[in-house]
Order: sequence, then structure tokens, then C-alpha cells
Amino acid sequence: MSNLSNARMYGGIGALLMLVGGFIPAVGGIIPLIGLILVFIAVKSIANETNDESIFKNYLWYFVVSIVAMVVVFGIFIASFGAAGGFSILNMMQMQGGQTVNPEDITSLVGNMMGGCLAALVIGWILMIVATLFLRKSFNSIAEHTGVKLFATTGLLFFVGAITLVILVGGILLLIAAILEIVAFFSLPETLPKAATASTAEG
Repeated sequence: MSNLSNARMYGGIGALLMLVGGFIPAVGGIIPLIGLILVFIAVKSIANETNDESIFKNYLWYFVVSIVAMVVVFGIFIASFGAAGGFSILNMMQMQGGQTVNPEDITSLVGNMMGGCLAALVIGWILMIVATLFLRKSFNSIAEHTGVKLFATTGLLFFVGAITLVILVGGILLLIAAILEIVAFFSLPETLPKAATASTAEG
């Protein structure tokens, strides 16, 4: 089985698992994680077949920046919670045996956390845009080498979806992009087009 055949199978199944896994809370992140690993294998196979390591490197950067975004957002949320006195309230609840906390304390906590939460969301949003920019570069290269232009469309939708995530349309675009990603991988040919093969050989 050729590298592209492997990429078609692993990438298509992996992208499907990443999409479907998000709608099955019972399994947590196991199914999406398996899907991500399969997509990584697919992207690496395409990079090897096309002799273009930028395909894999850009996808890797997309993954790294995405992880950094999640860690930063989570870290800011926790720091904001602590700075606003959240841990003191939790300790108080524990000491009181889980009794109801003064509503004014909760209101004050939420108010004090607003600035940190807003900062976390903005930073996470910016990092997500950067991440999808790398994803778009990777998918554009795949489209150029394989002739499957749907990869370029998918990358563009991921990028625009990240930019417009602050409004409802962004989430819809990201969902459409995730679906098109599945179709794009399953649309990969058995072998590279002749023009792409020739340019790869010259490189």
C-alpha cells in the first residue's frame, strides 16, 4: 500500500474520529486523541510521499500552538480564580461542610474574575488564529502536491472560522471545515499527479 493510500485511510478515519469524538462526552478525549494520532500519521505519510517536510512541520506547529493556547487559557482562568479569592471561598465551603456560601461572595468572585476571563478568551482566540494559519499552510501544500483542492478550501475555512469564532458563524465554519477535512482525506489519489511527481523528483 502506497503512502497516499495509507494517508487516505488514516487521515479519513482520524478526521472522522476527531469530529465524532467531540459529540460523545462519555469517552472523554480518547476517541479524538486516537483520531489526532491517525491524522498525524497521514500528514507525515503525505510529507514523505511528496518530499515536502513543510507539510508535516506546519501541521506540527498547528498542534503545538493549539496546545499552548489551551494551557495558557486554562492557566489564566486558574490564576484569575485564585486572585479573585476563589480558593478561599472553596476552603470556606469545605470548612462549613459544603454549606451555602454568601451570594455576595459569589457575585464578588465573578466580578473580580471578569477581567482575567476576558484576557484568557482574547489570548486563546489570537493563538487559535495563529494555529489555524499553520494548518492552512499545511493543507495548501497538500492541495498543491496531490491536486485535491478541497484541502485548500478546508484550510481556509478553519482559518476564517477561527477569526470569526467571536460570533456564531465561526463555530459553524469550523464544523463545516471538520466535515470537509474528512472528505478531503478520503479524496486523496492512489499516486501523485504527474506534474507533482515531476516537481518532487526535481526537488
